[in-house]
Amino acid sequence: MSPVLGCIADDHTGGSDVAAALRRAGMRTVLRFGVPGERAGVPDCDAVVVALKTRSIPAADAVTRTLAAQRWLAALGVTRFYFKYCSTFDSTDAGNIGPVADALLGVLGGRTLICPASPEHGRTTYLGHLFVGDVLLSDSPMRHHPLTPMTDANLVRVLGRQTPHPVGLLPLTAVRRGPAFVQEHLDGLDVRHVVADATEEADLLALARATSDWPLLTGGAGLAGAIARVAVPEAARAAEIVPLPPGPGVILAGSCSAATLGQLDQALARFPGHRLDPVATPVPAELAAVAVEWLERNLGDGPVVLYSSAPAEQRATGPGIAEVLEETLGLLARRAVELGVRRIAVAGGETSGAVTTALGVEQVVVGDEADHGVPWCVTTTDDPVALLLKSGNFGRPDLLVRAMDGATR
Repeated sequence: MSPVLGCIADDHTGGSDVAAALRRAGMRTVLRFGVPGERAGVPDCDAVVVALKTRSIPAADAVTRTLAAQRWLAALGVTRFYFKYCSTFDSTDAGNIGPVADALLGVLGGRTLICPASPEHGRTTYLGHLFVGDVLLSDSPMRHHPLTPMTDANLVRVLGRQTPHPVGLLPLTAVRRGPAFVQEHLDGLDVRHVVADATEEADLLALARATSDWPLLTGGAGLAGAIARVAVPEAARAAEIVPLPPGPGVILAGSCSAATLGQLDQALARFPGHRLDPVATPVPAELAAVAVEWLERNLGDGPVVLYSSAPAEQRATGPGIAEVLEETLGLLARRAVELGVRRIAVAGGETSGAVTTALGVEQVVVGDEADHGVPWCVTTTDDPVALLLKSGNFGRPDLLVRAMDGATR
């Protein structure tokens, strides 16, 4: 039986987030990293998520990789697709959300919704404007993002600068009148892209019901979860248990978000830790060697923490430093698995990509969530490893500590 939904996410933690939303709604979900090979298969499942690393790359490259993932999903028998991007719509005027959506519509036909809203995470849209908590996106810390500074909260305008096609708006007043009126309103819009307002979970359900026959929808994990809840009967929503493999655990952190720094504080109060500091150890090979030696010496009966995360005043800056730190954390993940580690909690999107790449992880089964949107993912290899891939801003303060519960020899 073919999967009923195929999702393409623009980064690894975003893929983990949307996979968690689908599983929470009762879909048996498989998550893959990178564009699968033509012969790659999946175990029996209801949904497949392909997590790419396309968020900040040139639009042409993002289109090429996304279409390759779409072709692979179509070969599995998938007929309904979802393009998942960040709930803060991370994308400059030269960004690739518009070009990728256009390319997918070029293959699948029809039109699509643009809906990053995820009310459970405080992301809402009203009159086409994206809010983070109770402030406009353009007034939030995202306005200072080093790669995708979001200085305009009006998604109709933002997307209109990325696509040659007209962009319309589905206002909250229409959404609140229910699926039938939403369909009627959409039929009156002669546009390819429709930015959809949503401030509550019920709004997402109305959108999902009104567009149940559309081949492509786009947005954050919120709308994807609503699609799954509409597709899966209430009685069938109990997710199957995915056991975690026994063995020691390691925390690897590269995110410098306030949430991750707070989680690291709690983890370092419980477990031994080693910080990768390229100022103190500027030679990359020496930085890695010192960290590997520390890991080998300290990985005993309990979890350990290796991290490059630091507050702004302590961060090293300069060309290539971020890449060196990511590569080192990936190397440490590989060495940890060689030493018997079977549970790895990773903080940060780029760090998650570095770790999965270093471990050669191509496919995981999505298990229970340690926090909302942060599921354990277990590899489908003969000697499985459990990965917790955490977006920098996600999770309660004790997430990393709880993730290591039971992770001992």
